[in-house]
Amino acid sequence: MLLGSLLDVSSHTTEIVKWVSLGSVFLLLGVIALICFKGRKQRYDAKHIAAAGLALGLSFALSYAKISPVTYGGSITLASFVPVLIYAYVYGIVDGLIMGLMFGLLNFISGPYILTPFTFILDYLLAFSSVGFMGIAKKFTKKNTFNVVLGTVGVFIIRFIFHLISGVLYFTQDEIWVELPEWALSNAFVYSFIYQCVYLPADCAIAAVVMYVLAKTKVLDKLIALIQPRTKKATPAIQAEPQEIPEEVPPQDTQNGENK
Repeated sequence: MLLGSLLDVSSHTTEIVKWVSLGSVFLLLGVIALICFKGRKQRYDAKHIAAAGLALGLSFALSYAKISPVTYGGSITLASFVPVLIYAYVYGIVDGLIMGLMFGLLNFISGPYILTPFTFILDYLLAFSSVGFMGIAKKFTKKNTFNVVLGTVGVFIIRFIFHLISGVLYFTQDEIWVELPEWALSNAFVYSFIYQCVYLPADCAIAAVVMYVLAKTKVLDKLIALIQPRTKKATPAIQAEPQEIPEEVPPQDTQNGENK
């Protein structure tokens, strides 16, 4: 019954959007609080927090430079994923997942639209959290150019899978927006696959090309050096205090000390 309510497509979708938007705001605040709490334990410095804010702000700004080839669907953006991908590449999986989650929530809050409550989870939380995959890309090889391109493609493949599942769940409800051949309309999986292919591969290609150019021109190396976490300096060993050497006592004159 719970799953049915999550998949239900009804005229109350607009009302659901309102409440989900409000919940997303509180969830976003919770994520920020989690980062602050985590920062106390792991000593996040100002450089780390500034890098996160800059990456998130740039990605969010770039997401407004877009074209939408499909109705009520995804968009082809001006490499909006690149800043958060670089951040995840430098700071790893966990920080990448948190960054992707925040980016997805900001995208939803800025233009709230969902098909069903469950598709919100797939399209905005899980799909955008795929950014965390970039955190393991630097372990592939010693070449940044290969790593960032492969990592970018991997992120978009994971994102594609979540959007594909979301589309299958929605199109199963016979909600069809775009006219396709009869053989495609008769299968929700095929329809969703074609639907995602209209915009996601192009968005992936733009991001991958930008990452390749940044790596090839060594700009990426400079960016990594600029935002990478500070290495902790080794604490100098405490030198043991030298032991005091007792002063030598001059030998006594035994002749004068003899009893007569």
